[in-house]
Amino acid sequence: MPVQFPHLQDNRELRESIRAMCSKFSLEYWEQHDWDDEFPEEFYRTFADNGYLGVLVPEEYGGGGGQIADMCAILEEVAASGGAMNACSTVHIPMLSLAAITAFGTEEQRREVLPKIASGDLYVTFGVTEPDAGTETSKIRTFAKDVGNGQYLLNGGKVWNSGALRGDKIMVLARTSTPGDGEPKAGGLTLFLTDLKADTVDIKPIKKIARNAVASAEVFFSDHPLSEADIVGEKGRGFYHLLHSLNSERLLLASESLGMGRWALENATRYAKEREIFDRPIGQNQAVAHPLAKSFLELLGAAQVLYHAADEYAAKGAGEVGTMANAAKYLASEAAFACADHAMQTFGGYSFAREYHIGRFWAESRLLRIAPVNNQMVLNYIAERELQLPRSY
Repeated sequence: MPVQFPHLQDNRELRESIRAMCSKFSLEYWEQHDWDDEFPEEFYRTFADNGYLGVLVPEEYGGGGGQIADMCAILEEVAASGGAMNACSTVHIPMLSLAAITAFGTEEQRREVLPKIASGDLYVTFGVTEPDAGTETSKIRTFAKDVGNGQYLLNGGKVWNSGALRGDKIMVLARTSTPGDGEPKAGGLTLFLTDLKADTVDIKPIKKIARNAVASAEVFFSDHPLSEADIVGEKGRGFYHLLHSLNSERLLLASESLGMGRWALENATRYAKEREIFDRPIGQNQAVAHPLAKSFLELLGAAQVLYHAADEYAAKGAGEVGTMANAAKYLASEAAFACADHAMQTFGGYSFAREYHIGRFWAESRLLRIAPVNNQMVLNYIAERELQLPRSY
């Protein structure tokens, strides 16, 4: 019998539909696509054709008009199906721009872009991180120079752009001005939505240790043409617009962490019941049982915070849930990795056999403690915002 969590009763029919869809894609399917560095096009198309890419898109733009809790439930089940981050990243990448475009985009942008994202016909990636800036977003150097007549030339580079090789467009954060003395460091940053498939864009994949079905890449712009029509929101306010997408991203990543943790716990528990050493199941030993029990409790707590945060997101808006979004991301990613690590220990030497898939979950869950924001920065945020301690960075 599967390990049960109270929150799985919410959105029950939706969860069951996702499980049925994901059951068509085996563990071997994900293993092979990871091994071959191959984008899972069949899964992406199936997900889109079932309408799940458009859940967060307002109905007037061809979507389902759902809530963030719906998408969290969807991605949690995708992760728990065995697809882990390869599956989740495939479909969540285009969603990351939705909050900013919906809230700040022009009506023309919304009507042009949102229906295509919902149908799966437009793959939009997210370009923020740079090699010399990392989490210090205010230090980015990619610059969009105003050359007159509403035209710009973009120069610079982004790193760790997931999905760039598959992408059609990129929502890129670039400097349009440099703040003066006394001005906010995050000022002068502007969001642009622009084409990836252009002679002025060079994409170089990064060889990774995990989540290889979805490539990550460096993206370089060389006199890449932009126009005022490409600006999302207000010029110079891009960092603040970006926060809408960042908070939703944290919740989506938390849900994926939760699903991955469930999968690891489920498989470790089953193995602990079946594997016999010294004429007894290894799960009878407290050294095996206690870490798995602790993992259950950690997932239980993370789930409560995540779905409470999703409710606050719906009630207050994306810009008002920073603490809860960060808390959900931190707790769920820490719990997921602990689950995967305990599963590795439970399987012992067999955890290193790729046929059991435990190692794939272990490596991919480790990523979630680093990205999209590392957990130390989450603790910095909580220390400053909630405990009113002096800022450390």
